[in-house]
Amino acid sequence: MIKVGYKENWVDKLYIPAILQGLWVTLKHLITPQKNTTIQYPEYKWKPYPKYRGAHRLNKDEQGRVKCVACEMCATACPSNCISIIPAPAPWDDRERYPVKFEINMLRCIYCGFCQEACPKEAIELTEVYDFAAHSREEMIWDKEKLLEMYDITINGYYEGKPGTFIYTKKKKGK
Repeated sequence: MIKVGYKENWVDKLYIPAILQGLWVTLKHLITPQKNTTIQYPEYKWKPYPKYRGAHRLNKDEQGRVKCVACEMCATACPSNCISIIPAPAPWDDRERYPVKFEINMLRCIYCGFCQEACPKEAIELTEVYDFAAHSREEMIWDKEKLLEMYDITINGYYEGKPGTFIYTKKKKGK
């Protein structure tokens, strides 16, 4: 707060009242019992809030197919341009197209949720998963198979797995 017309006196210029006020706040926090804010991570996992936006997943329909119709609305709505889709004619009668390639660059994503809001078929969704890692930048570009695997893992709510479960490595061609 800026005080208009305030003139400092010699006590304010010594900064002693400000230092004492800061020490009083510190002492007050040491004396009063506080709720424990540290979580012992491997043993206890933080349960995200209901509106938390974490890792992406591609949803499946009742027949086990990807719900995405490759309309590219999510890629258009994405402010960081981290979604890339290559559509193809669908082999099914209920839709015209489906994604042959669907990739999300998780390093570039800002987890804003615009892709989820823009999708007319509710095919893409942000989950509560926050503990995913990779060994290289290339492994953080999630393809359609990884996004569908995330659906299988999180279909019944938040995954209560062991730490390090979401380390993702792409299979090398020819192996």
